[in-house]
Amino acid sequence: MAIDYAARRRYRHIDKFLNKPGPSTDPDFVAGAPTITALEESKVLVIGAGGLGCEILKNLAMSGFKDIHVIDMDIIDVSNLNRQFLFRKDDVGKSKAEVAAACVMKRCKDVKITPFNGKIQDKDEDFYMQFKIIICGLDSIEARRWINATLVSMVDMDNPESLKPLVDGGTEGFKGQARVILPTLTSCIECQLDMHAPRAAVPLCTLATIPRQPEHCIEWAKIIAWEEHRKDTVLDTDDPEHTTWLYDKALNRANEFNIPGVTYQMTQGVVKNIIPAIASTNAIIAAACCNEAFKLATTCNPNLSNYMMYTGDDSIYTYTFEHEQKPDCPVCGNLAKTITVNPNHTLQQFIESLGERPEAQLKKPTLRTESTSLYFQSPPSLEEQTRPNLSKRLGELVADGEEIGVSDPAFTIDFKFKLVFQA
Repeated sequence: MAIDYAARRRYRHIDKFLNKPGPSTDPDFVAGAPTITALEESKVLVIGAGGLGCEILKNLAMSGFKDIHVIDMDIIDVSNLNRQFLFRKDDVGKSKAEVAAACVMKRCKDVKITPFNGKIQDKDEDFYMQFKIIICGLDSIEARRWINATLVSMVDMDNPESLKPLVDGGTEGFKGQARVILPTLTSCIECQLDMHAPRAAVPLCTLATIPRQPEHCIEWAKIIAWEEHRKDTVLDTDDPEHTTWLYDKALNRANEFNIPGVTYQMTQGVVKNIIPAIASTNAIIAAACCNEAFKLATTCNPNLSNYMMYTGDDSIYTYTFEHEQKPDCPVCGNLAKTITVNPNHTLQQFIESLGERPEAQLKKPTLRTESTSLYFQSPPSLEEQTRPNLSKRLGELVADGEEIGVSDPAFTIDFKFKLVFQA
C-alpha cells in the first residue's frame, strides 16, 4: 500500500523514525508503509481526560495515531482551566471526554477520537479487548488497580491478542512517573503498590496540643473545632462559607502558636486533600507515556523496562529501573503475601490496618479463612452475623501462618495473605 507523504506533511517528523531502521529497532521492524499503516490502525484507549489526559490526547493525535478512544467520568470545573488546556470557560459543566475529543479533532481533522462519559468499571472485558494499547492518565490508585487487575485477568496464553500493554502515567506536584506494564509478563501495578503508600496521618494529640506546622492548624480546625462549634452542620468542603470559617479558625490557632503560613489557598488544599497540579510535569510525563505507546505500536525502538521516575522540584532529575514481578502479588503472582501481625490485636484493628498498609490499601475488606468467615461487609445479615468477631483477638480467630482470603468491592480479584504472628 502506497503512502501519500504529501498528505502526511503534519507527520514528517514522525516518518523519519518509520521510514528506515535505526541501531535499536526490533529485528522484525519493517520500515515504511507497513509500519505507518499499523500505527494509523492501532486502536488506543486513553483513560482520563484531565491534566495528563489532555496532554496525552494531543500528543497521540500529533504522533500519527488515528483511532483514539477516551473515557472519563468527570465534568469540567472552573478550577481545571489553568492546566487542562483543551477546555474553555464555556465548557464548564460539560463532559471532559466529549469536549477533549471534539477539541483535538477540530485541530487534527484526520484523527477520530471516540469519547465515553462514565466509569471504567462500567465497561466489560469485550470493550477493553478491542484496543491495542491502553494509556492511563488517572489520579486514583483504586482505578489504576482495577484496570490493572482487569487486564491481567483478560490474558489468555493461547491468544496473544488478549495481552494488552498498559502505559501508566502519574504526577504529584513536581514529581511524576511513567511505566510500561505487559500483563502477566512484567511487574504490574499491584506489584508496585508499596511505592504509593498512603500519607501518614498526623496524631490527634499533636493537632490538639502541640501543632508544629500550618497544616496542623488547618486539620485542627477541620477535625476538632468544627466538631465543637458546628457539629450539627455537615462540613461541605466545596462551600466557600465553610472553608472561610475553617481558615479563620486555623489562622487564629496558628497565631496562638506563632506558626506562619496559613492561607486561604492552603486551607482549601488541606481540607479537600488537593495535590498541586503542575502543567509542566503533566507535559513531561504525558510525553513519556506517548513515546512508549508509539514504540509499542511501531517497534521502532525498545520499550521502557519498565519504570521511569521524574522529579523537578529541586532540579530536573530522571531515573529508570526495572521493577521486578513479585511471586506473592495478588494479581499476577500465585503465592500468598506474608503480613506480620500482632496476635493480641483485634480483628477490627487488623481491618483498619489493611487500609493503611502500603502493600494492601483495602478500605472495605471482607475476610475469611478456608474453614470459616471472619467478617463480611455485606449483605447486612452476614455483617450482623460476623460482627462479634471484630472485638476478638486475631490469636483466637486464626493460627500462626494461616492464610486468609480478602475481597474488596473496589477490585475484581481476591487477595491472599499469610498471617505471621509477631514473636
